[in-house]
Amino acid sequence: MSEKIIIIGGGPAGYTAGIYAARGNLAPLVFEGFMAGGIPGGQLMTTGAVENFPGFEKGIDGQQLMATMRQQALNMGCRILTEDIEKIMLDKNPFEVLGAESGLYQSQTLVVATGAAAKRLPLPSERKLWGKGLSACAVCDGALPMFRNKPLAVIGGGDSAIEEALHLSHFGSKVYLIHRRDSFRASHIMRARAQEHPKIEILWNKTVEEFLGESAVSGLRLRDTVSGALTTLEVAGAFEAIGHRPNTALVKGQLELDEDGYVITKAGSTETSRHGVFAAGDVQDKKFRQAITSAASGCMAAIEAGRFLQETP
Repeated sequence: MSEKIIIIGGGPAGYTAGIYAARGNLAPLVFEGFMAGGIPGGQLMTTGAVENFPGFEKGIDGQQLMATMRQQALNMGCRILTEDIEKIMLDKNPFEVLGAESGLYQSQTLVVATGAAAKRLPLPSERKLWGKGLSACAVCDGALPMFRNKPLAVIGGGDSAIEEALHLSHFGSKVYLIHRRDSFRASHIMRARAQEHPKIEILWNKTVEEFLGESAVSGLRLRDTVSGALTTLEVAGAFEAIGHRPNTALVKGQLELDEDGYVITKAGSTETSRHGVFAAGDVQDKKFRQAITSAASGCMAAIEAGRFLQETP
């Protein structure tokens, strides 16, 4: 028997889509994932205090926020499976989804909410201090008290890195922008903003060899890419801005993707290039990448899937 809707992904987009689909009497089945593309709950599972999600006047821990969303989805009647999807077949009617543990499912509609993963430096010290003064989202974490009026670092050289540095300049006493080359790949206007900003200092030809600190970031060990010399930079926080990678392997070749691998959706909609398939959250959003925008697009996807079912004979 075919499902009305299957939702693939268990972050803010996936859980919110589940809540709205359940309220729409669609009996949603949610595959929240297990190992592929990160961990169930998405990137917020590695985020400490979340202060910009509405409804929590004192903020909320990222893991607690996702646990609350998940439980709300369950309370509404969602069925949630903690397993990965091995294959999606969009050339079938109904669509077919192969679960790693539970086998083959059919569904009249799909919501792809598999998210994106921030690219991270492959360092043992990075794994040790992640979420302890080390983040990949200045908008999410930059305003935390631990970073206010203290020196901070941003690692990267694109538009996103400069945007992170400019955002952090409102909170930190100084922002070091660390780039491995001697010129930015960012746009001209963004380069100018960084170079002219009084609180931003650019450290050219530097790579991070180690994040320093025991229970929290206290500094960085940098290597000069020209001379090879090692130096130490004291900072209270570091933000990696070396890009994101959308989790679109399952739909590659089946849905239209942009040059960076993100699912393309119609303007003002979550509709994809395949009729009956909708995409929500960071898998299709490379501009905002916020929990609240992901949740909003999850809502949109569920509503649009419901309307699709009503309009399809």
